[in-house]
Amino acid sequence: MSITTEPEAFTAATPLMHVLADPRGRAAVGRVLPDLVSSSILHTLHGYPIGLVVDTEPALAGDPAAGAALLAEIAEIDRSAEPERPAPERFVEPSKAYEDVDVPPGSATVRQSATVTRFGRFEVELHGPSQGNPFIDVRLEARVDGPDGSVTVPGFYDGSGVYRLRYLPERVGEYSYRTSSNARSLDGIAGGFTVAPARPHAHGPVRVADTFHFAHADGTRHRPLGTTAYVWTHQGDLLEEQTLASLADGPFTKMRMCVFPKSYLFNENEPERYPFVGDPVHGFDLQRPDPAYWAHLERRIDQLAELGVQADLILFHGYDRWGFATMDPVADDRYVRYAVARLASFANVWWSLANEYDLLFSKTETDWERLAGIVRENDPSSHLLSIHNCRAFYDHSRPWITHASIQRQDIYKTAEMTSEWRERWGKPVVIDECAYEGDIDQGWGNITGEEMVRRFWEGAMRGGYVGHGETYRHPDDVLWWSKGGVLRGTSPSRIRFLDEILAAGPARGLEPIPLDWDVPRAGVEGEYLLYYFGFDQPGYRRFLLDPAVTWEIDIIDTWEMTIQRLPGTYSGRFRIELPAKQYIAVRMRAARTVG
Repeated sequence: MSITTEPEAFTAATPLMHVLADPRGRAAVGRVLPDLVSSSILHTLHGYPIGLVVDTEPALAGDPAAGAALLAEIAEIDRSAEPERPAPERFVEPSKAYEDVDVPPGSATVRQSATVTRFGRFEVELHGPSQGNPFIDVRLEARVDGPDGSVTVPGFYDGSGVYRLRYLPERVGEYSYRTSSNARSLDGIAGGFTVAPARPHAHGPVRVADTFHFAHADGTRHRPLGTTAYVWTHQGDLLEEQTLASLADGPFTKMRMCVFPKSYLFNENEPERYPFVGDPVHGFDLQRPDPAYWAHLERRIDQLAELGVQADLILFHGYDRWGFATMDPVADDRYVRYAVARLASFANVWWSLANEYDLLFSKTETDWERLAGIVRENDPSSHLLSIHNCRAFYDHSRPWITHASIQRQDIYKTAEMTSEWRERWGKPVVIDECAYEGDIDQGWGNITGEEMVRRFWEGAMRGGYVGHGETYRHPDDVLWWSKGGVLRGTSPSRIRFLDEILAAGPARGLEPIPLDWDVPRAGVEGEYLLYYFGFDQPGYRRFLLDPAVTWEIDIIDTWEMTIQRLPGTYSGRFRIELPAKQYIAVRMRAARTVG
């Protein structure tokens, strides 16, 4: 027998975020405290009791009666009844009669390249009709036939009567395509193209390899040394070019970045461009993406590719004052289809369905599952796809999730949980937010460079991948984590040093080898062993290993970035001297095997 419990009524002790998650609660708070619900610090208050927030809200200073009335109104909300929600946009299937019957089928002007390189981007440009609103009135796709079979490639409208179809070929050879559309002039257009060998350093999209690691489509291993600059593409050319220059000098191979602009601490400026036609004063037409905005985003993604950096694109987030976080399902679906149609042909794209999905209060698990299905259905290249948490993990065992994108749940312990998470989900673990090196007031944004580097090492030793971010205060609020710019911390050079150690290690990546209870180790039994002592500072260490293997040993100072080769070789039971300081690693490489 199941027992159904009624949801508890809101009280002064209810966390603010729970009240705001209910549309009736959000409406009540927004009516009395409109500046609060649009505040850039709102998310820093989420965990506090609504009563404490109201009692300390400057807008209610000297008016305790207004605060009491708000709390009373919230307490009266019947949580057993579903809240009324605005009527969503009704989806309208594109008409089969978009163009007159006297328009010859396939009569649109076509431009395309005859040859494209493997892992390059093949594009068909079609000049066709523009009456009505082609963003929603026209359906366009193509069947592409090649050496690996057939795929369906979605097309999109790019404004001014221009339509595009883009495809990322992964095999050398001959390809053909044929379009399908409800617009007669775009329907039944056929063509072909040749795919030549890849250019140097073009390795194709990154995918999961050996269960817990990553490799490009051509088999080249990929180690995601990630960083975060959420809205760097929204800052204008001067700062954006500075960000690219910093990436060119840095160690990072993956950038977490938002498609939508962000409204949060240190993110209070208006972006130069918006993803939809409109502006904050007059509103946005969610049925009309702005092609100039998307072209700018595409250029930045291509520039990341030139630097060898993956663009981990965040499709949704809750830090919003423009209404993009609260679009209805029809608008959400249309936006995702458009984004995937435009960007799935970029080899260096990863999809992140959401940053902190559990702070998008208007979306349910059903919504996320539907949106994930849209990404999968419309991405012929099957790019990596994840979803990122604030407090509660999504179920990363879902088949559409390729890897676990993690934000820490414990204040201190995060990378140390990598082995447990690998075992729980059987997928690569990417700790995209282990906290950030910096000096702001938030606990997630003021760890030291030493601690950032330690967390990178702890995650690597357990077979995972840790991400970087930087939140040092700046007079113009230009923090790397939000807007990019210049890297100012002490961790990036040490992260590069770690990458050099990993590059010289096992080709398939580090795998944990549990043995010693007090120190993590990883590698390949009998070939390569790496020990990391982290906070500890041993002055010596005893080892007991298989005497059939003789080892050459290096002492690695992960902070000073030095490697000291010990004289001679070692096997069986032995002792080595260590420098009695923190952040030391010991690397053992097999010199020979006896027997």
